[in-house]
Amino acid sequence: METTPPEYPFIQEENIDLKKFLFKILYNWYWFAIAMFFALTIAYLVNRYADPIYSVTSTIIVRDDTKAGKGQLSGYENLIEGMDIFRSKKNIYNEMGILQSFSLTYNTLSELKDFEITYVLVGRRGIKESPLYNRSPFVVEIDTSHVQMRGHRVNVFLMSKDKYRLTIDEGMNIDTILHYGDPFINESFSFRLFLRNPETFDPEEQLSNKYYFVINDLKALTNQYKGKLNITVNDKKGSILILTTQGQVAQQECDYLNKLGEVYIRSGLEEKNRIATNTIKFIDEQLKNIVDSLRKAEINLENFRIKNDIIDISKEGMAIYDKISEFQSQKAVLEIQKNYYQYVLKFLEKSVNVSDMVAPSVAGITDPVLISLIQQLIELYSQKTNLQLTTQPNSPGLRLINQKIYETRKLLVDNVKSLIHSTELSLNDINKNIDVLTVQIKKLPIKERQLLGIERVYNIANQIYTYLLEKRAEAGIAKASNVSDNKILDIAQPENATKVKPKTSLNYMIALVLGFIVPLTILLLLEYFNNKIIDKKDIESKTQVPILGTIGHNTTEDNIPVLTHPKSAMAESFRALRTNLQYKLNEKNQKIIMVTSTISGEGKTFAAENLGVIIAMSGKKTLLASFDLRKPKIHRDFQLNNEIGISSYLANQHSYEEIIRETDIENLFIATSGIIPPNPAELLENPRTKDFFLQAKKDFDYIIVDTPPLAIVTDTLLLIPYSDTILFLVRQNYSSKDVIPYLDDLYEKQKLKKLGILVNDIKLSSYYGYSYGYGYGYGYGYHFGYGYSYGYGQGYYEEEDIQKSLLRKVFHFLFHK
Repeated sequence: METTPPEYPFIQEENIDLKKFLFKILYNWYWFAIAMFFALTIAYLVNRYADPIYSVTSTIIVRDDTKAGKGQLSGYENLIEGMDIFRSKKNIYNEMGILQSFSLTYNTLSELKDFEITYVLVGRRGIKESPLYNRSPFVVEIDTSHVQMRGHRVNVFLMSKDKYRLTIDEGMNIDTILHYGDPFINESFSFRLFLRNPETFDPEEQLSNKYYFVINDLKALTNQYKGKLNITVNDKKGSILILTTQGQVAQQECDYLNKLGEVYIRSGLEEKNRIATNTIKFIDEQLKNIVDSLRKAEINLENFRIKNDIIDISKEGMAIYDKISEFQSQKAVLEIQKNYYQYVLKFLEKSVNVSDMVAPSVAGITDPVLISLIQQLIELYSQKTNLQLTTQPNSPGLRLINQKIYETRKLLVDNVKSLIHSTELSLNDINKNIDVLTVQIKKLPIKERQLLGIERVYNIANQIYTYLLEKRAEAGIAKASNVSDNKILDIAQPENATKVKPKTSLNYMIALVLGFIVPLTILLLLEYFNNKIIDKKDIESKTQVPILGTIGHNTTEDNIPVLTHPKSAMAESFRALRTNLQYKLNEKNQKIIMVTSTISGEGKTFAAENLGVIIAMSGKKTLLASFDLRKPKIHRDFQLNNEIGISSYLANQHSYEEIIRETDIENLFIATSGIIPPNPAELLENPRTKDFFLQAKKDFDYIIVDTPPLAIVTDTLLLIPYSDTILFLVRQNYSSKDVIPYLDDLYEKQKLKKLGILVNDIKLSSYYGYSYGYGYGYGYGYHFGYGYSYGYGQGYYEEEDIQKSLLRKVFHFLFHK
């Protein structure tokens, strides 16, 4: 009666085997070493040849009117604030925009003459190029009256203290030798070259050096520096700006930042002075018109008093006089305001630079709409100026700004005309009031009436003159005490520069990390996409089918190593397999062991031959039957004639006794396959197949049946009913994992009786930790037969001489104690 092994619940394991993966990393250590070597080499080359980039900073404190109160202003600032001469309110974010504007950057670079030409030293291998700034051994003097080709490379070789070689490629093909100071002139260039320090020039030191210079395009250079300037506020509550820029030469970047701060402060001060000058000019024009009137009124008043000997005026006359004077004062103010409105209209017709316009407060105007429109127009023109330097004339941004300027100018003109109209209405009302008072004056005595008229004209002129003189004095004081709203706190200094690229230590650290991560990622991907069976755990985690043994890689040239190397690890592994099979076939008359696999090349014939030999060597009468009628191999390995065999027996051409052949190996008999028939499957369905196995069971202790691959042909399925156990071959790193679920399904449905798996071609040097013939355990379930602990048995085998590396010896010592 056949014994059924006990069923154990099967759980499919999907977790990553960390120990196995660690061994895989250790086994492939050289790939990590190679990857790290290349990564460190690249890091070294980057650190060696990458252009060094330095960061420099300066700080500027700016006035922020959104945070400063009246109490924080100085005396003259309070005076100016009261006059509202410098009417634009300072905002820290607007100032940041000004510092990063194209116009300010352009003006800054225009004043830095060393920025006009870039001098470069070319490395010996031509890989690295180092800008020299003002440390170049020569200087170039450009002829400003001649057109210069910008951005074109001019090569220079300093030959001696007297002459140099000049070459220009890129289509010009110029190669000439010149003396220092000689002009070089063609259609593209006109310049002279001099030694910077002729006294200290060393020709031998410079002989191997190669230089070139480039005449820079100022607009392109402006865009470059404008783009790399970074501005931050150091404190959310403060108004200190930190200016940072980066470049290959720290001194050059420091010079730029310091000059930028200087030009920024100077331009702000110049703007304030220009507004003050225009204000004084406007007041002077008004004073010029009133001085003559005041002088005439003063003379008339003096002459009238002398001629008529009248000193006092009656109380009634004084009352009328005071009222008329009040109206006349109001009229004078309105006349000044009207003049200012007309000035604005003329200014808009003639001038584009509205920032030079006199402030409305000078004329005593406080209309918020007018002031707001003027400020908006000034800001729009400033934006337009910056855009014109960086964009095309028909760019969408410029068209949008022009449209806004047009609309704002139109609103401003309409507002001014409206103010003129309202002022004229006010003047008419005042004139009517004055006319009423004039009628009352006519009732006074003629002398008194004449005196009142003269004094009225004089007082009006005097009041206007006094008012204008006060404004003139205020504007003069404001201009005289004018200082910049901003101040440089810290200038940029090259000794404080910070190297930001290349970051040597960080690059080496990144190289080490990448040198480890890249091969690790590749190993993970290979592991993830690898569909081959690598070790026993790939099988154990996915099936309940027991593993009956593992066979190592055959390092000999013999196909039957158990015969030629009986004390080898290979032979011992087959002995362990023999023991496991004997334990599995524990019932009477269970003798037939069928050996098969999924596809060709997994080693089923090799396993069948060596299993047959090892069983025969134990004293058991063994038959090795070659039922692979399509690709027979056994007859070649045992050097037997294959003309007579199983195919001829099944075809009823030979008897059972005729096909059973005795070999030189004691207790081993072989039935070869015979001549390859045209219809193997039909032959196997012949009743003589059953007769063969019945007779073989009577004559032999064990029958080893070599069959075709299970997944290729149906022959094996026809032979399964005659087998007592099936030994299914899987080969390391060759067989697909997809076969395991298929086997498990057959096993669970009892379609394959007493199925067992044999793992073949395990590499002795692999990282998976196999040791031939060991690790099978006792009992049913996953393992059968006997087994020793992993790693035992050193010195018991007749092993091949396998050379181990020093690293593997260390691993062996650490993990195989």
